[in-house]
Amino acid sequence: MALKQWSAAQEYAVAAEVLGIRELVEAIAKAMVDHPDQVVVNEVQGAHSCVLELEVAKEDIGKIIGRKGIHADAIRRIVHAAGGKAKMRYVLEIVEDR
Repeated sequence: MALKQWSAAQEYAVAAEVLGIRELVEAIAKAMVDHPDQVVVNEVQGAHSCVLELEVAKEDIGKIIGRKGIHADAIRRIVHAAGGKAKMRYVLEIVEDR
């Protein structure tokens, strides 16, 4: 019996089912920054969509966004993939002013 190879997005989608989307984003952000105690994810629910507001320490904004926005795009893709499974549209906003 062959083992199925999972992509990273599929693994995160499974983790999102177990943890929840907000907790998943928080865990990813805490793993990336120098000040994990200052990571805050606020969830604003709507009828068919949900906005996740990610706040980090001012020194860690660059680490979350990444060069040319590559880290932010990757987190958004994970959120989008996990949201498709939950039949909910998730939008990730990175709050820069704190």
